[in-house]
Amino acid sequence: MAASTCFFQSSSPLPFNFKQKNNQIHISIFRIRCYNTSQKHSSVVTLTTDPPPVYSSVKAFAPATVANLGPGFDFLGCAVDGIGDTVSLKVDPDVHPGEISISHISGQTPNIHKLSKNPLWNCAGIAAIEAMKMLRIRSVGLSLSLEKGLPLGSGLGSSAASAAAAAVAVNEIFGKRLSVDDLVLACLKSEEKVSGYHADNVAPSIMGGFVLIRNYQPLELMPLKFPSEKDLYFVLVTPEFEAPTKKMRAALPLEIGMPHHVWNSSQAAALVASVLQGDLFMLGKALSSDKIVEPKRAPLIPGMDAVKKAAIQAGAFGCTISGAGPTAVAVTDNEEKGHIIAQHMVLAFQKEGNLNASANVKQLDRLGARLISSVHLN
Repeated sequence: MAASTCFFQSSSPLPFNFKQKNNQIHISIFRIRCYNTSQKHSSVVTLTTDPPPVYSSVKAFAPATVANLGPGFDFLGCAVDGIGDTVSLKVDPDVHPGEISISHISGQTPNIHKLSKNPLWNCAGIAAIEAMKMLRIRSVGLSLSLEKGLPLGSGLGSSAASAAAAAVAVNEIFGKRLSVDDLVLACLKSEEKVSGYHADNVAPSIMGGFVLIRNYQPLELMPLKFPSEKDLYFVLVTPEFEAPTKKMRAALPLEIGMPHHVWNSSQAAALVASVLQGDLFMLGKALSSDKIVEPKRAPLIPGMDAVKKAAIQAGAFGCTISGAGPTAVAVTDNEEKGHIIAQHMVLAFQKEGNLNASANVKQLDRLGARLISSVHLN
């Protein structure tokens, strides 16, 4: 029998090693070159092959999210219809095969100039790179354009929406080969760099609806189906105030007492049950009952306590901080009532917090991140 000797050889672009050049990410793979010692010839065996693109370009949308939902800190979130981020992605012959470039960032959100076009430091870029790694893309280069529909640092999952739209766009352009779990894991790499390894924004942005994260090692996601015949409206009021996620997480207690643990556990259980039953009255009560996170964060957002009281007095079933803030979220079952509640919340921010605020009244997004347009290859 002939003997063979094999060694690793760095070859064409594929997602195992990274080199940065001109804001493009070069992704390399290793090949194995084998020499047949008796016949004096060699052969190259590629460990993997990348899928060809199905489309020349795609556009994907990912919705905003409300995370934590009071007592569901870091393990519960939901998607919000009508607002979010959009990513356009195309096969670009001017981008080296296996690389991704961010060509354009647009949107009306303040401080958009803070967003980097370097894919290693942009939420959309990081998630796109991870999706390319999973697909082992090496034969084409991609360029990405990000349209921000969400304000930065708003507590509405802005970074998660960018990541989700990018990961879905990459998956779509290569024929939808990645699973939901794969997409969430790709987005988690992005979240890890921005605000921590938690999926309560990215999972609902990808999947839609309410999502409970049961476990991270391994990842276990539990969609919670809110009854389709029930109406649910989120009143989202965002003040002109910056609440960086890292600062808001730093305010959290390192230890909690048993009474608060028991209380929050019961409220989180009630929250899950009320979502499944479509019981908005109980959902609102549970949403408003966090005794661990909200009491530490609310004082850091001027006027938040008054805003919560104003929302409930105006008829909201409940109110809490969306994500890390500063957005306040209230829930109701009627859009017209939602606008009235929003007016009272905006006034409370102005009066008690000396902050101007904008308001949206939106329904639950049941679809999650999705393809909105595509162009087939010629």
